[in-house]
Amino acid sequence: MKLIMIYDQIQSGLGTKDDTMVPLTGKKETIGPAVMMEPFLKQVDGHILACLCCGNGTYLADPEEVSRKLCAMVNKLQPDVVMCGPAFNYADYAQMCAKVACDINATTKAKAFAAMSVENADTIAAYKDKVSIVETPKKGGLGLNDALRNMCALARALADGADTSELIHEFCFR
Repeated sequence: MKLIMIYDQIQSGLGTKDDTMVPLTGKKETIGPAVMMEPFLKQVDGHILACLCCGNGTYLADPEEVSRKLCAMVNKLQPDVVMCGPAFNYADYAQMCAKVACDINATTKAKAFAAMSVENADTIAAYKDKVSIVETPKKGGLGLNDALRNMCALARALADGADTSELIHEFCFR
């Protein structure tokens, strides 16, 4: 299973909370939370094709254009699944994850979902009926390994074209 991760500047390691204007870029190496996800990826025969990222400010300056470009990159790379997040409790990043996952599902052959914590209530309310959103802890919260394992399990089911309703009921916001 071929995967793409979508990150903000913080999760990608390319910036801090103050470096919001990091340009859209991609890395063909495993970075950010995907490093911690490696054991769970192995369990589901998954590997990271690329990690795509941009700063929150870059996204917020033109959400439509950034999403369009991310979708174009996904089309070019042809992953099975795109994981947008985990956004934890970062509100701007959570908004980006939900919108981009929706747009990927609507405009590419890849399947996408978002991942974030319950603190992003407004984004969850706006998108939970449009895209699967895996629940994660807030940054530094307990349960990260479970959330990463759940993300990998959902990705595997999506890649296989399996019925995901039980996993969505168990792992995602409803």
